[in-house]
Amino acid sequence: MPFQKNTLVVIAGPTAVGKTAVAIEVARALNTVILSADSRQCFKELAVGVARPSEAELEAIPHFFIASHSIHDEMNAALYETYALELLENLFQQYPVVVLAGGTGLYIKALLEGLDPVPAVAPGLRNRIIRNYEAGGISWLQQELEVRDPLFASRGEMQNPQRMMRALEVMEATGQSIIGFQSNTKQPRPFDVLSVGLELPRPLLYERINQRVLNMIEAGLEEEVRQLLPLRHHNALQTVGYQELFQYFDGTLTREAAVALIQQHTRHYAKRQLTWFKKQPAFHWMDAAAYPIILPFIKSRLKQIRK
Repeated sequence: MPFQKNTLVVIAGPTAVGKTAVAIEVARALNTVILSADSRQCFKELAVGVARPSEAELEAIPHFFIASHSIHDEMNAALYETYALELLENLFQQYPVVVLAGGTGLYIKALLEGLDPVPAVAPGLRNRIIRNYEAGGISWLQQELEVRDPLFASRGEMQNPQRMMRALEVMEATGQSIIGFQSNTKQPRPFDVLSVGLELPRPLLYERINQRVLNMIEAGLEEEVRQLLPLRHHNALQTVGYQELFQYFDGTLTREAAVALIQQHTRHYAKRQLTWFKKQPAFHWMDAAAYPIILPFIKSRLKQIRK
């Protein structure tokens, strides 16, 4: 299937919706590769708790940005933008079409539209905020931001600890709200984009999330997290599936309560993902289970782009 233009086919959606399976089938049909847009699957130390694609899936189609970095490496949306653009420049020399798959909305936005530069923050400041968050929880973050950055408190994601910690560290480092650095000016890209959003009925998605967490426990999540205890202050580990088990190891949660919290927090995360992606106007939304419809739709739109 010849193409005259380079096109990035984005397959996004909430966690557990089935992005990996669909992306692999699409990439196989288009004879191409997959670039991940998952902010956690890139860390080689994390496997079970981030639902990294299986060895069989990774062997079926070449994947990039999977287990490519260490949690000791700094990684954020701006760094991902640079990494992915450089990688795509090389990949598009081999493949007219590349599949981008993932659920980290900010990483996808950074790649497709660019990000406004935000000043660097000293690691010591970031670590101090992480420790305070661990001690005080999300309520501490909310209180700090309401006092110190009311602009973010009124417009930002006040249920997302990662975004909240980032906003607080920027405010402490610069004296300015992170909102002020966001001009939303889209940067031109040397490729076309076709964005497909995958969704499922909410009860089915939540059922899949709950079962996936149980499968992770059976697959050794507890042991994976236990081995990471000495590294628990790393930014990459301030995330669902790890924090709850750290609390279990600390004795502040029972094992059953930790598992239930992972399920609850993952459901909340999926809801936030859907809310974010639904605000993106360029997405074509499709049922994740309707693969016989998804692939023909993508091929049809690629033909239109080619003209």
